Amino acid sequence: MNSPLAGLPAPLLALGLAVVAVSASDGPVPPGLGSVLAPSAPVGRSAQSPATVVRVPISGTIELGVAPFVARALSEAAESGAPAVIIELDTPGGRVDAAWKIIDDLRDSEVPTYAYVNRRALSAGAMIALATDRIYMRPGSTLGAATPVTGEGEKAPEKMVSAMRSEFRALAEERGLDPLIAEAMVDESIEVPGVSEAGRLLTLTTDEATALGVADAEVRDLIELLEVMRLPAAPVREVQPNWAEAIVRFLTNPAVAPLLLSLGFLGLIVEVRTPSFGVAGAVGLASLAAFFGAHHLVHLAGIEEILIFGAGVVLIALEVFVIPGFGIAGILGAGAILGATVMGMVGQVPTFDQVFNAAGLVSLSIILVGVATWALVRHLPRSKRFSGLFLRASTSRETGYLSMPPREDLIDALGVTSTDLRPTGVAIINDERIHVVTEGPWLEAGTPIRVLEVASGRVLVRRAKRAPTAENRNEV
Repeated sequence: MNSPLAGLPAPLLALGLAVVAVSASDGPVPPGLGSVLAPSAPVGRSAQSPATVVRVPISGTIELGVAPFVARALSEAAESGAPAVIIELDTPGGRVDAAWKIIDDLRDSEVPTYAYVNRRALSAGAMIALATDRIYMRPGSTLGAATPVTGEGEKAPEKMVSAMRSEFRALAEERGLDPLIAEAMVDESIEVPGVSEAGRLLTLTTDEATALGVADAEVRDLIELLEVMRLPAAPVREVQPNWAEAIVRFLTNPAVAPLLLSLGFLGLIVEVRTPSFGVAGAVGLASLAAFFGAHHLVHLAGIEEILIFGAGVVLIALEVFVIPGFGIAGILGAGAILGATVMGMVGQVPTFDQVFNAAGLVSLSIILVGVATWALVRHLPRSKRFSGLFLRASTSRETGYLSMPPREDLIDALGVTSTDLRPTGVAIINDERIHVVTEGPWLEAGTPIRVLEVASGRVLVRRAKRAPTAENRNEV
């Protein structure tokens, strides 16, 4: 019987046998066979399940704690081999220094990043969107309005505006966009012909952004976004802040930071006024440690601020435990702590406005400490809830409370010292042993004395001319 392989050319027959051998042994494919053996379906993880797309939501005000959250999400996406990271934005903006840190991480990301503007990406949010590889916008969304403002809501100084304008221009050039459009989002004095006139800050709608090429496409939802990204079957994993990032974000909140400073300063002030280290000092140090630790994690407080703060604590400790009173060490320590606190709130390249706001926040904390101390001292002892913590009643002579019975009968009485008075000792007065104190030189035992004064249990005596007799006890 003839074999079905009979008549095949020898090279083709050898190729077929090699394929069978490789398939049976699950070994590596010899060089040159890759194109011949290429399957119709993708090989590896994509053949079993598509790679997971990472979704990073940024909503609300961009605070200092958002930056480490985004950095962790990008790192996890790179480690897991994610094909893309979607930065979903719905934010009115926030701190520029936090946005700068996020932008640096997006630029250095190993995974392609895509911005999905879900409602609005204004101010710092617009800068984050421009830092991604592509921008997609939901219908009815807005992008722009990036003029930096101060804490009072007023326009920032020209130095800050110029820095933001340059940042937007660099991001636009990096993405191949018109730099003038990006600058007009920051500075209302810039005119973009046919788009925005001078004196009007540029904010783009979804249609305007797509028409100008700022946004790549309009998408209705996440499903359509994945289709546009050519990842229609890819699962999506949403990254949420972990407990540590949530704590850092809470501790760096503008409403919480003054409270930490107030507790820290109040604890140190109380500790300075007490003879030993106690609960007040521990609470103060813990509050300041939480403040500096959280700001260090968000890259505001560096090692310099922490060292200055530590030096201030050491000086305060010297003032409390070593040096009596409150002097130069305490003043230098307090100044070092206050200076480190201000430095830890303004970042590495602060503006005058940021320094002024930080100093104002520290001053506000000090005022709160003063008011709280006054309120505690004045009102807490009268509180019914905390009445058990304080002794309201006083012991006075008028109400019948004395440390010892009054002894006016001893005044001008004569006696004899029973022991040496150096300057205290025992004397016999009116046939009674009494502890006395001499007003002058030390007296030997057996010396006649006269009582000068009796006050608060203290019997003051001096040398008498003669010893008392039964007939005349009060002669001098």
